[in-house]
Amino acid sequence: MMDSKITFGQKTKTESSMQPTPVNKKLPIKSDGFANLAEALDYAAAGDSGFNFYDHRGQLDAVLSYRQLRDEARTLARRLLGLGLKHGDRVGIIAETDPMFHRFFFACQYAGLIPFALPAGIQMGAHTAYVGQIRRMLESCDAAIAVAPASHTEFLHEAVADMDLVMAGTPEEFDALPEADIEFQTVQAGDLAYLQYTSGSTRFPRGVEIDQATVLENLRAIAQDGLKLNNEDRFVSWLPYYHDMGLIGFILVPLICQLSADYLPSRTFAMRPRLWLKIISDNRGTVSSSPTFGYALCAKRLRPSDYERYDLSSWRAACVGAEQVNPIPLRAFAEALAPCNFDPNAFVACYGMAECVLAVSFAPLDLGLSVDYVDQAVMSGSGEAKPVNPDHNNVAAYVDCGQVLPGFEFCIRDEQGNEVSERQCGEIMLRGPSVMSGYFRDEESSRAVLSDDGWLDTGDIGYRVGDNLFITARSKDVIIIKGRNIWPNDMEVVAQRVEGVRLGGVAAFSVAGFGEEELAVMVVETKERENSARHRLSQGITELMHEHFGINVIIDLVRPGTLPRTSSGKLSRFQSREAYLERQPAPALRLPSHRRNNRKTA
Repeated sequence: MMDSKITFGQKTKTESSMQPTPVNKKLPIKSDGFANLAEALDYAAAGDSGFNFYDHRGQLDAVLSYRQLRDEARTLARRLLGLGLKHGDRVGIIAETDPMFHRFFFACQYAGLIPFALPAGIQMGAHTAYVGQIRRMLESCDAAIAVAPASHTEFLHEAVADMDLVMAGTPEEFDALPEADIEFQTVQAGDLAYLQYTSGSTRFPRGVEIDQATVLENLRAIAQDGLKLNNEDRFVSWLPYYHDMGLIGFILVPLICQLSADYLPSRTFAMRPRLWLKIISDNRGTVSSSPTFGYALCAKRLRPSDYERYDLSSWRAACVGAEQVNPIPLRAFAEALAPCNFDPNAFVACYGMAECVLAVSFAPLDLGLSVDYVDQAVMSGSGEAKPVNPDHNNVAAYVDCGQVLPGFEFCIRDEQGNEVSERQCGEIMLRGPSVMSGYFRDEESSRAVLSDDGWLDTGDIGYRVGDNLFITARSKDVIIIKGRNIWPNDMEVVAQRVEGVRLGGVAAFSVAGFGEEELAVMVVETKERENSARHRLSQGITELMHEHFGINVIIDLVRPGTLPRTSSGKLSRFQSREAYLERQPAPALRLPSHRRNNRKTA
């Protein structure tokens, strides 16, 4: 077989000639001192590390070294500027797991343009909704150009119909443009590096403004303080690039430290999650991350034959972050992967959001999950996280997300803005060098979450123990029944104990009942079709809700795949509630009036 050259306008390769980029053993690791992201890539280009892309079989499909990325991004930047684009123009990139995303993102860094990732995930039967979402995102920031891989070209062209864009097309069409003889302007620390659209779990997503200095500081903190990266580290990810963890955690963090990263397409992971483990094992990956459901899916799909196939002893940081980290499926993952040498102490609970670039806090490395067991009844009644033994009759479990990164401040406040005592739940407020400058062209929303003295209202509920942070819920999702606060995630976790309930297939929320009363509703995905089995399932959930929360709950059983999710795969309780109300035959149930402002959408 003859060797052939890899190109990125039209990918070609031969497996015999292609090897993944190595770990960084030549360049001294450097994660700070850069003026902008383009300068960070210039430094990384002096080494041999870079990005590696795997296909649906887990085979190496494309290699993009930092040297190649720098050269191709600079060439593409001159082509984009040849279109007459101005400094600060916005560029939408449909973020498929493909080298084209990296090329366009960094071309924007050199050209002084502002890139933003457009979602690539399309649910079955959601063609119209997806096209509408892409169009609204492009319109919201007045994008100048948009690019999509061949797999999404039809959707992009439909979305931009009648829009006044400079150009929309495929990477090949942009690569065919002539290069302009233009000197790049110096990108300043205060210039926007990119827009990160929040996942839209409660409303249409908004573009978070992140400037160069802000992103560089969070990258430095993640590398030095959170993960304590070294030259032997290697990243592995299946997370989508349009999510902040995918973009920041597994493109920019490796690059800022000149480390290699291996990618599996998100859709491939959903169908064949064990390939994630295979790549970690084969390439001796050390850092990887997933929402809880990803770990659970892997454990569920594991086969006895895999025990000898995978060696996960190199995996030192298995990060997990969510609005509330559920320790139960993580323990199941650790137990299932113990024969593959997975160390449960590799779990690293963390907390973050797009409004702070990515990371806010990390639990200590090498200690695994630290779980706080609290009295669920006391929590619901007063908001106090009263510690109890794990075998307590009515217990809720919350994972310690560690201390905030250096430079951050946090406090927990009640609805009147007063700081609360230790172990008392309240709204989490943050201030620090990685907080966004605002939402793009949305002063009203920016003022709603950012105070004049720099405090960000995260919209999350939590409590502290000493300097450590525990996350319990999102403020707008809290269910209030007869004056008691109930966290929907707690209800969802309890419901999944019932046989027949799909893991991650439960949405809890409230709707308006008669008068001022609120009613709790749980939409539950199940494969059960027989009436007797469905009745047993509903009855089991109802009894557990009485036992643990002392409330009546309306149970709505639906088919698997019914519950709406955000572009990053998170369950959207807001959309679940809207869809539930639309299914009702009469307008007796209406959305309750908002008790709080909608302040955070990530």
